[in-house]
Amino acid sequence: MINGIKRSESALLHAGSPLFGQFKDSLRHVQGQLDTSLDAFGHSRSAFARRLGYKQFQFFGGMSEELVFGCALVSLGHSCSAFIYAVDMRTGERFEHSSMRPGSMGMSLSDNPREGSSHCQMGRLQVEQRYFDQPRQKQLKVSIGEEFVLEALSHETDFEPMSLCTRSGYNGWTYANKTAGVALTGSLLWRGKKIDLETIKCMGHHDFSCGFMRPETWWNWACFSGHAELEGGAESAAIGLNISCGVNETSYSENCFWLNGECINTAAAVFDFDRQAPLSEWKIHTHDDSVSLRFTPLGIYEDNTRLGPLAARFRQVFGHFDGYLIHQGQRYLIKRLSGFVEDQFVRW
Repeated sequence: MINGIKRSESALLHAGSPLFGQFKDSLRHVQGQLDTSLDAFGHSRSAFARRLGYKQFQFFGGMSEELVFGCALVSLGHSCSAFIYAVDMRTGERFEHSSMRPGSMGMSLSDNPREGSSHCQMGRLQVEQRYFDQPRQKQLKVSIGEEFVLEALSHETDFEPMSLCTRSGYNGWTYANKTAGVALTGSLLWRGKKIDLETIKCMGHHDFSCGFMRPETWWNWACFSGHAELEGGAESAAIGLNISCGVNETSYSENCFWLNGECINTAAAVFDFDRQAPLSEWKIHTHDDSVSLRFTPLGIYEDNTRLGPLAARFRQVFGHFDGYLIHQGQRYLIKRLSGFVEDQFVRW
């Protein structure tokens, strides 16, 4: 964003260094590993440092009154991992599976969120995420034998993504591309039953992030997708939320929500919760009062890893949001919308 105007470039790197700010659209060319930025002492990154320092993750989530699911592909240079979980929001029954491999064994990730595909095969777990430009769609396929088979397609025609690059540390950067509040079609075969995602009005979220991120970092994050009524009951809107603190907030911010596909920026976010009791109530608001929410947790997906100097405490909590969003003086009421919050610490 230049003086409040979003950038129109379709490539991230210019003369070997990233462009910072918000972009009008998802970038067609990221190619982050070709970054030739110098360190604080004017030295270039070695090929080995670029390989170990470049991080990528791609997350596809779905949510409705009946079902929540999340699937992530993560590449950290020294290792890669994947997870999938699904939760029946009525009964609390859940399924989860995760796997990790050294290096990039069993995984290849798309370079950009416009066109391409990401693949993962680790034992019985097979994951494919595909990106289509015309029409604009994202597709997720997950299978674990015949026990769990998920196919989901997000429809993003006439949808404005959050597309942003910010500085991370002295000479690092993060490119983040996110969507929420988009309709999903497809199906989930689980527990011997087939669930049609369109029938249960499942909505989607996607996060494509990459870059030379801080070697030690943390964040809180909140996201939901669904429909909200305008106060007074006059109309409803497809709505999505993406707000965070701790990352992607140097000079520019990823904080936003969507109304019928329009991306609306918000001010900085505050997360009020008990870190030692993440399944207690969370309160979340922005400084401009455009977002005011209570989050009631129903369960948690977590991973705690300590391998020498490497460490991660990942907690993604799923549950319901209540509260409101305000845009142009109009208040949209959030009532029991399914979604996620996160509390994460990583040293990678």
